[in-house]
Amino acid sequence: MVEKAKADDSSKRGRAPSMPMARDPAAAVAEEYEAARRKGTREALELFIARHGDDPLAAQARAELKRLSR
Repeated sequence: MVEKAKADDSSKRGRAPSMPMARDPAAAVAEEYEAARRKGTREALELFIARHGDDPLAAQARAELKRLSR
């Protein structure tokens, strides 16, 4: 069993560790907005605005909040 562990370690030498591709931040924000919109609660929209207040989607979230107020 020790030999197998050593063999596994030796096969990893010389290879650069692979990193997953970085996620597109705009896509992540858009997904978060859609989740808040689907939830449809004041709390979800306010949280989105608090986290992403400078994002253009925050304006849409604010408009959704106004519609909820009526």
